Amino acid sequence: HVQLVESGGGSVEAGGSLRLSCVASGDVPSSYARTWFRQVPGKEREGVAAIDSMGQISYVDSVKGRFVISRDNAKNTHYLQMNNLKPEDTGMYYCAALGATGLPISTLAANHRLLAVGIWGLGTQVTVS
Repeated sequence: HVQLVESGGGSVEAGGSLRLSCVASGDVPSSYARTWFRQVPGKEREGVAAIDSMGQISYVDSVKGRFVISRDNAKNTHYLQMNNLKPEDTGMYYCAALGATGLPISTLAANHRLLAVGIWGLGTQVTVS
């Protein structure tokens, strides 16, 4: 049974930091890109960051310079370090493993077929006040 489990969400004041973790269990291919998305009620899901199997990294413009995505293949885990958090970063954060290499998060997020067959976690809430 393939599963992704997020942790690390919480409530922080603006300017604070959080570190999200996403642990994969089961047969999640190491070739898959590891990603983070977020969603606020009433808005579309937004791709936040991606790191592929070659270590190529991409971010949505609104988090560049503040968020850092990384992955530890030995632990089958990827992370999202979020610094200088803003109220507009509030949302449910989901991790996903997607079957793609060399594509930026903007392209991944627009590929609904790819998202539909991806491996998703259940989400962790981030609230910035």
